Amino acid sequence: MRTLFLAALAAVCLCTTLPAQAGFFSSWFDRNEAKTKHPIVLIPGIFAFDTIAGIDYWYRIPAVLESEGATVFVPKVNAFDSSAMRGESLIEQLDEIRAASGGRIGKFNLIGHSQGGVTARYVMNVRPDLVASVTTLHSPHKGSPVADLVTGVVPESTLRGVAFEVFANAVGDLVNLLSNNKRDDSDIYAMLGEFNKAGTAAFNRQFPAGVPTTECGEGPSRVTINGRTIRLYSWSGTSPFTTGIDLSDALFTTTSLAVPGPSDGITPRCSSHFGKVIKDNYRMNHIDVNNHVFGLVSLLETRPTALFKNHAKRLKKAGL
Repeated sequence: MRTLFLAALAAVCLCTTLPAQAGFFSSWFDRNEAKTKHPIVLIPGIFAFDTIAGIDYWYRIPAVLESEGATVFVPKVNAFDSSAMRGESLIEQLDEIRAASGGRIGKFNLIGHSQGGVTARYVMNVRPDLVASVTTLHSPHKGSPVADLVTGVVPESTLRGVAFEVFANAVGDLVNLLSNNKRDDSDIYAMLGEFNKAGTAAFNRQFPAGVPTTECGEGPSRVTINGRTIRLYSWSGTSPFTTGIDLSDALFTTTSLAVPGPSDGITPRCSSHFGKVIKDNYRMNHIDVNNHVFGLVSLLETRPTALFKNHAKRLKKAGL
């Protein structure tokens, strides 16, 4: 009888402690689900900054990734400039990170929003030794009609163009200053000229790797550049208006009038395609993907933080 009682007691103790142990191990594994082999680098698009007055460009996303084991870097790149100039600045910072790591870091998983994705493409082609993967988010790889509209309304060589250039570059320089990026001077026309039809075509002729060869197709899931194999991914959205209370809804609903067909307000759906297309019609506008404004995104769509966590798991599973 005593033996049966002790056995029953042991069984009860086991049943009550196992859930706690399971919760502990589950919590431990959760903290490492985003622990990729190579660090993640989040590259901003236009109006680039890391943090201004406590506001992050990647609102709460780095913290979420780091809480689940990822190593995350947010570089300082120019608010307005060509992807080549921004890319050279990024290469310099990646080299510095790699040198400071004492050999622990060799490559990076580059994730770029908007122009940040094109900046990542530049780095991939020029310094493939630094890159394990490139993921582009809402990036206009085949241009944006909004850029054509702006350069058409305020041509660079006109008085209106000069006035616009002075004002826009002053805004960009202020963003750089507030983001503690004092070494870069903004160049609005270098940025705009890269995303109109002529500029996009020229960039893609120079750096075609990963770009679909058909109008709305999918690019290769991996490319090899100078003997280095790099994985490629992209995703985007097609909802300029998402919540009705987000200030960005009004902006992107307006800009979407210049974009024929589905878009996020800036980037046409097919223009966002690069490498393996994870999804191109999320219910998101152009900045919802980086969890703005202040996390006001559609309740009918996957949270941006969850998308980043899922992608980190994807990269980890691929050995990246």
